[in-house]
Amino acid sequence: MNEGNSQKDIVVGCLCALGCEVIFGLSYLFTKQATGAASELALLGWRFIVAFLVMNACVLSGLIKIHLKNKSLKKIVLVAVCNPLIYFTGETVGINYTTASESGVFLASIPIASLVCSTFVLHKKPAPRETAGIGLTLLGVFITVLVVGMEASFSPAGYAMLSMAVISYALYSVFVEKASEFSGIEITYMMLSIGALFFGTLAVGEALIHNSFNTLLWLPLTSIPFLAAVLYQGIFCSILAFFLFNKAIVSIGVNRSSSFIGIATVISIIAGVMILEEEFTIAQMAGVILIIAGVYIANAKTVESRCG
Repeated sequence: MNEGNSQKDIVVGCLCALGCEVIFGLSYLFTKQATGAASELALLGWRFIVAFLVMNACVLSGLIKIHLKNKSLKKIVLVAVCNPLIYFTGETVGINYTTASESGVFLASIPIASLVCSTFVLHKKPAPRETAGIGLTLLGVFITVLVVGMEASFSPAGYAMLSMAVISYALYSVFVEKASEFSGIEITYMMLSIGALFFGTLAVGEALIHNSFNTLLWLPLTSIPFLAAVLYQGIFCSILAFFLFNKAIVSIGVNRSSSFIGIATVISIIAGVMILEEEFTIAQMAGVILIIAGVYIANAKTVESRCG
């Protein structure tokens, strides 16, 4: 790879990671409005089914190209098993069994878990600035989460599920980097296909148990907040954001990609204040500043050295 390509890859990777986290941060607005309309499984099931249908429409129309023939699917299946299957299962169940502050603290540790997995699985020792930047970002997220008050659920099951979510997301990041023979679109397609099959089946099973299959089937047409959440999460979060993060990992690696994760917290806070008129405290401002500073420290030197 020549110097020009290296510079382009790093800039593109950073922009992809940033775009991904902005999309995830804004999903807070849609999810909050839809939580009262249906269960988490119904939302997950419809989210991935919509994403799968849209993705296949793009393939059939020729907008995107998928070339999986004669490629070993083991690596790409490992990616999809870790995320969305294990990650969303652990996150959904874990959040239900714990408090908001506890789940926020657990999920904020994903960059650290990713750094550890990258070190031991990919044998890529993080640069000191990456470790410092991720640590600073983690501190900023902790502050923004804990400022609302730390409540304890003392739920071993909840803690175990959240830990499973954190580890699976870290492994997903590592496996994406190992699946270099696949494009970002191909990885995203497999993630959405397996996610639609798994969560769609669970959603239908839950509906049949509660004799509410017809309700599940027509839910997007009977609840505007649910429809908005499904469309945003399915098209933007599942297709676009997953693709952007997969592309970022390929371009700049696991460690630097993970350093951007705290940006989603910043965006959700800003969106909550500006759109939902939520309170914005001095402590939250301090947390936001630390998150942005951490992302800058983890990435700025590399970008500047490539551009210089």
